[in-house]
Amino acid sequence: MLSIIQAAGWPIWPLVACSILALALVIERFISLTAAKVAPPKLLEEALAVSRTSVPTPDVVRQLEQNSALGEVLASGMRALNSDPRCSEVDLRATMENTGRAVAHRLERYLSSLATIASAAPLLGLLGTVIGMIEIFGSQSASGGATGGNPAQLAHGISVALYNTAFGLIVAIPSLIFWRYFRVRVDEYLLTLELAAERFARHLNALRHP
Repeated sequence: MLSIIQAAGWPIWPLVACSILALALVIERFISLTAAKVAPPKLLEEALAVSRTSVPTPDVVRQLEQNSALGEVLASGMRALNSDPRCSEVDLRATMENTGRAVAHRLERYLSSLATIASAAPLLGLLGTVIGMIEIFGSQSASGGATGGNPAQLAHGISVALYNTAFGLIVAIPSLIFWRYFRVRVDEYLLTLELAAERFARHLNALRHP
């Protein structure tokens, strides 16, 4: 690998940096977007159970908030009722929606960066290709025409062009695939959070009118 990087010349170093950054973002998103951290399957039922007859104490609400992203959304509704038991349904839903928007922003974090790498990597590879072609034509003209080119310089220019093109695609294709995967995963989580929040808001509103 080191010999390939050396053969590709300096234009490949931005691509190496992009590949390292993309790998770090993919690992971070895999860790952060687990179901246990976003929307545990049984959490909504547990929240409905503990608030069957009344709003839980602040300590229980705090534990729910720290449980996951879904717990944070559900806890915001409980906290709104704890703060003002007579708050309107509109205010209750607004509080949960605001928390939901903050959670959605966190779930989508770094996805734009991954998409940027997927878009920029082929362009960086193309830049390396252009630089390699410039070196090829430079070696030809410096040697007095197309018939007397410098073979070593010619080979180096070709290697720079091809290696950068290939490496740009190697970085871009997985980045694009993972970006699409995480985008779909986040959309599924957001739908789950929205449906759970809607059901829980109706439940909390019923507590205000037993």
